[in-house]
Amino acid sequence: MTRRGDFLIYCVEIYKNARHLTGQEVSKLFARYDVWDYIYSCFEALHTTGENYIFEDIDLYILERKPETA
Repeated sequence: MTRRGDFLIYCVEIYKNARHLTGQEVSKLFARYDVWDYIYSCFEALHTTGENYIFEDIDLYILERKPETA
């Protein structure tokens, strides 16, 4: 596997553990909000940060893409 592929798996594990989700739930969430492409495109910056930053960054990315509720 590539470094980016390994990092995607690492991000899933971080997010899964922090949010107490299953791998399948994280996969669906990441697909719904296009997190996979985001992580892949930001690999150079994200892979140098810590777990908390990665989790919070992914969370913010998802929150920004959720539709507003009236």
